[in-house]
Amino acid sequence: MFSGKGDKLIETTQLFYFIAASVALTLLPGPDILFVLTQSISQGKTAGMAIATGLCTGLLFHTTAAALGVSAILYSSAVAFSLLKYAGAIYLLYLAYKAICEEGSLTSLESVKEKNLPLLYRRGIFMNILNPKVSLFFLAFLPQFINADSGSIPLQMIFLGAVFFAQAIVVFFIVSFFSGMIGTKIMEKPGLGKKINWAKAGIYSVIGIELAFAHQ
Repeated sequence: MFSGKGDKLIETTQLFYFIAASVALTLLPGPDILFVLTQSISQGKTAGMAIATGLCTGLLFHTTAAALGVSAILYSSAVAFSLLKYAGAIYLLYLAYKAICEEGSLTSLESVKEKNLPLLYRRGIFMNILNPKVSLFFLAFLPQFINADSGSIPLQMIFLGAVFFAQAIVVFFIVSFFSGMIGTKIMEKPGLGKKINWAKAGIYSVIGIELAFAHQ
C-alpha cells in the first residue's frame, strides 16, 4: 500500500513485525479470546465465529477512533472513560446472568446456530466497543509501527487496524473451530453442559468486575 508521495505506507519488515506482535497479543489470555472460547464450547463453533466477527468489528471501531484522535480524548477524560467502562461492566454481568439461564444441551446449541447468530454478532460488537481499555491499547500499540516519513499518520493507523482485524479474525475462527469440537463432546455428557454455562458466567463476571475497577 502506498501514500500519495509514492512511498510505501509501511515497510515489509515492519509489517511482518506488526503481524507477529499482533498474533502474539491476540493469543494472550484476555477478555476477547476467553469470550470466543467459552461461547464456542457452550454453544458451538458457529456461535463462536459469530461472536468473533462481532468482536473484530469492534476492533475496527477502536482503531478508527485511535486514528482520528477520539481515543486520545477518551484517555484525557476521566468521566468518559468511567461511563464507558461501567457500561461495559454492566453488560458483561448481564451476559453472565444470561449464561446461567441457558440450557446446556445440544438442542439449544442447534437453535443458536439457526436463529441467534445476528444477536451473537451484536453481542461481540457491544462487548468490544464498551471496553475503553481496547481503545487505550490501540492508542499505545499502533504508534510504535508508525513512520512519520511515510505519509498520513491516520491512514497508516487505519491500515494497521485493518491488518490487526484480519489476523484477529483468523485466530478467533481457529479457536472457535477447535473449541466447538471440544464443546460438542462435552455437551453430550449429561449435566456437563450446565456446568459449562456456570463456568462461562463466572468468566464473564470476573471480566466485568475487573473492567469496573480498571484505571486509565
